[in-house]
Amino acid sequence: MVRLRASLVGLAGLLMACPAIAQPVPAETGALYDGPATGSESWTEPRVETRCHGAVSVYNTSQPVYELHRPDPALANGAAVLMLPGGGLRLLGRGDGTEAEIAAFLDHGVTVMVLEYRTRQLPAASINQDCRAPDPAAPPIRFTRMEIVNGNANPAPNDPVGAEVLRLSTLDARAGFAMLNRRANELALDPARIGAIGTSAGGGVAFGALLAQAPVEEKPDFLISIFGPALQDVAVPDPAVPLYLVTEADHGPVTDGLLAVFSIWKAADQKVELHVYEVPNFSMTVDLWGPRLFTWMAERELIPPALENER
Repeated sequence: MVRLRASLVGLAGLLMACPAIAQPVPAETGALYDGPATGSESWTEPRVETRCHGAVSVYNTSQPVYELHRPDPALANGAAVLMLPGGGLRLLGRGDGTEAEIAAFLDHGVTVMVLEYRTRQLPAASINQDCRAPDPAAPPIRFTRMEIVNGNANPAPNDPVGAEVLRLSTLDARAGFAMLNRRANELALDPARIGAIGTSAGGGVAFGALLAQAPVEEKPDFLISIFGPALQDVAVPDPAVPLYLVTEADHGPVTDGLLAVFSIWKAADQKVELHVYEVPNFSMTVDLWGPRLFTWMAERELIPPALENER
């Protein structure tokens, strides 16, 4: 089903008189599902949240929740992203970088739904809650090389537990897109401009939703991946969606996986942009890749060009 893109004509004029200081709408939080999430009803490990130097890590999510951030009504332009944090499907990480990303999208008039999706169950007693500053003298992480076939960068493709967690987290992402589409009128969203931004494993979850055999309302209209490769075989869907891919040069299979996805999209003559930065792994922030991202979004008519020109 090809979705008709709503025209942006007239939005530029409406946004010319935006206030000097944006005032986002207070965040809304809630359960993703009505009742227990199907497939994890028997999970018994307690949810654990750790904090260290501004970073928050959440373990053992069995009942997904969302956090909805809406921009200042004077800036809102109808675009939205489902934000999928990373953590190797073992945890969900959130820190100052995540908050800066949320703020950047809100400043560009984009609604953000942060999703706490289901992750692998870990014994609570095994979760390290010691807070230690990183050792600046530690050598950089070296990743084992792996052969990338069909864009699939899953480091453990034969792990049945990991496969089940990926299936459930993908269902959660699909439910997040369905909620945003279902509430589009209430939230003043354009159903043709609801995309995904996934970091690390969150990018893999976003690709999972994009590649699923599912209704269009459960899939992203565009996909932004921040060092998050596909965790399954990749084939360009019909209709294809534009991709914005960001990674570091030395992130091993992650880099190779996103290079492969880029090549698959280009071979199909579809819209895709890839940025590979020669920076330490996990050091990229929205200050690095954000300016071009929002220009790209304007070029793809996902946000109004007039708003982008004022930034």
